[in-house]
Amino acid sequence: MIHMKKYWALYTTWFRIGLFTFGGGYAMLPMIQKEVIEKQHWATEDEVMDCYAIGQVTPGVIAVNTATFIGYKLYGVIGGIVATLGVVSPSFIIISIIAGLISNFSDLVMVQQALRGIQVAVCVLMVTAVINLFQKGVKSASGFVIFLSAFFLSYFTDISTVLLVIAAGLTGLVLTLIQDRKAGNVK
Repeated sequence: MIHMKKYWALYTTWFRIGLFTFGGGYAMLPMIQKEVIEKQHWATEDEVMDCYAIGQVTPGVIAVNTATFIGYKLYGVIGGIVATLGVVSPSFIIISIIAGLISNFSDLVMVQQALRGIQVAVCVLMVTAVINLFQKGVKSASGFVIFLSAFFLSYFTDISTVLLVIAAGLTGLVLTLIQDRKAGNVK
């Protein structure tokens, strides 16, 4: 019975996150911070940021990867499965309902205006998430240089974002090794 309660709490928390956030993984960050870090104390901010970083370089949706990582961290494979089901269930339910109705209502001006309003709100959520990610992720001058380089390369060139993420990770690793060697932490 105790095990069911912890799994139920895990499922319902991720269900709420999936239900009340729109716009994907980045837009979910504020809700994940509130629910997972502040309310449930399942992870620290650094752990969530690490999950986001890993979610960037692994196949799949960031929100699903993050739910899976945190669920796994808490309760192993079953926890990963439960958290994943929790975060995807609302989308599955809502998409199933919308798919049945969208063709009937997509031409209505009111529906089109509502969708435009939702798009604006999602943009705000994404900007907020980016600001939070920047504040928590860019902690040094070298991190800022990596940020600027990745930003300009992604915005002004056709370089694959996967290559940018890999290059940023390798650059961060090399710079940390150099810094540790200078400080005498690595032989």
